Amino acid sequence: MERRSFVRQAGLAGVLAAGAAPAVVHAQAQVRWRLASSFPKSLDTLFGAAELMAKKVGEMSGGKFQISVHAGGEIVPALQVVDAVQSGSVECAHTAPYYFFGKDETFALGCAIPFGLNSRQMSAWMVEGNGLKLMREFYRNYNIINFLGGNTGAQMGGWYRKEIKSTADIKGLKIRIGGFAGRVIERMGAVPQQIAGGEIYSALEKGTIDAAEWVGPYDDQKLGFNKVAPNYYYPSWWEGGAQVDFYVNTKAYDALSAEYKAILEAACAVSHIDMQAKYDAKNPAALKQLVGSGTKLFRFPKDVMDAAFKESHAVYAEISAKNANWKKVYEDLVAFRRDQNLWFRFAEAGFDDYMQAQKL
Repeated sequence: MERRSFVRQAGLAGVLAAGAAPAVVHAQAQVRWRLASSFPKSLDTLFGAAELMAKKVGEMSGGKFQISVHAGGEIVPALQVVDAVQSGSVECAHTAPYYFFGKDETFALGCAIPFGLNSRQMSAWMVEGNGLKLMREFYRNYNIINFLGGNTGAQMGGWYRKEIKSTADIKGLKIRIGGFAGRVIERMGAVPQQIAGGEIYSALEKGTIDAAEWVGPYDDQKLGFNKVAPNYYYPSWWEGGAQVDFYVNTKAYDALSAEYKAILEAACAVSHIDMQAKYDAKNPAALKQLVGSGTKLFRFPKDVMDAAFKESHAVYAEISAKNANWKKVYEDLVAFRRDQNLWFRFAEAGFDDYMQAQKL
């Protein structure tokens, strides 16, 4: 969806979110889709975003267009939803694009990369910049059209059995880490593991891994990570604003009427906005509860951050030299980030730094 389309659909979402279906919808055919999520049902943030989208589609279509939502593993494994959408075995999915960087590193640019964009910058790049246009061009190779499906905001750096005091403590660390960051932290000596969200707790509890990152306080508390690892680090240098997407099979999408396409886009827009609002509202209380129950909060040492920054950009240079898809999208993102950081440095950071220093 181009910028004007997103704005138009967001406006439509506001009008229709209460459930009022336009008269033209009543003449539409019944449509039944299945959505495969990469997330467990226990997360009302991530899994809940797909449920909200499906609910709005049903309401706005007067019940004519229904999407059943299935947690990771119910139809296909959580990390195989792209294959399912591409083949048409399901019509749509809700997932974090960087899970699939092993297919092509370009997937990660549609979600989050180390030292990339924060959540507001990511939405700005997608809607007002070239982000959505470029990612849609790329996704055509997989018979997919994508719609923005939420953003977690800046994440935490994960749960660790032992303290991380320097880069020496990264060496040999078996860590569950999502997407592109695994390749970077591997260069720092760690052993990255790609594990679906619903399987992280058992891996951490059994000692199969030494550390795990997921999202932030609200989700992490729900999944119980604080019970099996005491040390909680920040910031997540690899996820300054992780975007999740709705992936739709292009054949299924093309078969929809114009009205149903508009409804689908509007419902996705509602879900996209709602997700970060949930995280921003729920994370503070969860963090206080975690710290109050014994969780130890630590900032990553500067040498760890500096090493991660250096290795990230070394990886980006290597990929740009061999992957034309990546290079095209990455260079656009970097140019956008440069201007965004200039603006945020003066306005956003100036305000935030002052306010966070106050005793309110």
